[in-house]
Amino acid sequence: MRLRLSPRSLGVRSIVAASLAILLALVVVGVGVDVLVARHLRHSLDRSLRARAVEVAQLSASTPSLLTSPGSLDSPLGGTQLSTQVVDRRGRIVARSLSLGGRVLGVQDVVRGVVASGRGRYTSAQLASDQLRVYVAPLADTGGPAAGGAVAVAASTHDLEETLDSVRLLVFLAALVAAAAAAAVLAFSMRRALAPLGRLTRAAAEIEQTGDARRRLPQSESDDEVGRLATTLNEMLAALERARESERRFVADASHELRTPLTALAGNVSYLARHGASDELVAELEHDTRRLARLADDLLALSREEAAVLPHEIVRLDELARAVSGVEVVAPEPVAVHGDSAALERALANLVENARLHGSGRVVVEATATNGVARLAVVDEGSGVTAEEAKKAFERFWRGGAQGPGSGLGLAIVRATAERLGGRAYAENARFTIELPVSESSQS
Repeated sequence: MRLRLSPRSLGVRSIVAASLAILLALVVVGVGVDVLVARHLRHSLDRSLRARAVEVAQLSASTPSLLTSPGSLDSPLGGTQLSTQVVDRRGRIVARSLSLGGRVLGVQDVVRGVVASGRGRYTSAQLASDQLRVYVAPLADTGGPAAGGAVAVAASTHDLEETLDSVRLLVFLAALVAAAAAAAVLAFSMRRALAPLGRLTRAAAEIEQTGDARRRLPQSESDDEVGRLATTLNEMLAALERARESERRFVADASHELRTPLTALAGNVSYLARHGASDELVAELEHDTRRLARLADDLLALSREEAAVLPHEIVRLDELARAVSGVEVVAPEPVAVHGDSAALERALANLVENARLHGSGRVVVEATATNGVARLAVVDEGSGVTAEEAKKAFERFWRGGAQGPGSGLGLAIVRATAERLGGRAYAENARFTIELPVSESSQS
């Protein structure tokens, strides 16, 4: 399946933007070229007019009789047909080139100014339908009919404008061709560059339709942004798969844990219906009911803990430790953390209860802080857990292979609380510890 570029796609927007940028750049370059070429051509024409005026001035000074000879003023210069008109000091026409015929260059005002000032001057004039560029130069007062007068040399700007129009057209066509070529090249490049994104999109759509988090997105061969995106998304899918598997195991474990007391409760109720109540039966019913209630409370607490947000409450761990009855407390100095007092109190109670149920001897609660890390630990005098058991101690419904008292969720709640507050929970032998970052306010 080929990648299609829709009108609003990233590829189309990039192609349009790049093409417009190239077109604009070439337009700017074209304007610059037009200005430079126009200046060069006008300067070249002005030099030709000035050179012809110098020749006529020299002719007027050396052999003034030749000025009135037919054709003497019609010599082209550099292939450019020039029109020449010579006037005396009073502005009367003495001679003119045959190319003018019976026409007159209408520059009388400029001629009077040049004769008066003795300095040459460029100007423009209209001759029939032609636009002319004219240079008027003074003539030396050395005798002859044009002595003290002026010479006006003119040339049509038609060829110059045609050349400029050709340059403008060429630049415009070059800009269009360059923009079209750039758009084609960019479209090809964008199609190749966006092809991996298209594959990722299709694969993600298939995963969304099937709901199978075990599937993975195709990995790009190149180590570029697309490849890193695919890697990141695959890692996200792996995390989602682990979360789904953890949720599935949690539901299965919760169902298993609930089945035992529910089965016992159902059996006792059935016995009660057939044989009536007895003190032993009532005690078992109360035990099963309390066990179900405790399990439901722990499940609710774990769910709330995993969905809760990070609080901004300052909690004194040393005060929490001293609030626990029936334990020894080691808290040599105040220890404050950002946390949730109710959640930390529940987590500490779970650790103490775990020590009382599964440990032996004295139970000690320690609240200490070193190097910006606060630790709330519960220690008993029992053998504790092995290194392998310590890795599983905080998992849901783990009881070390023995079906003892409790719901099996107490330590899982402790870990969820510690991780929510930016810390961790771990076990070493008979020491179970909550580790949290110390509050900055308490450090200062």
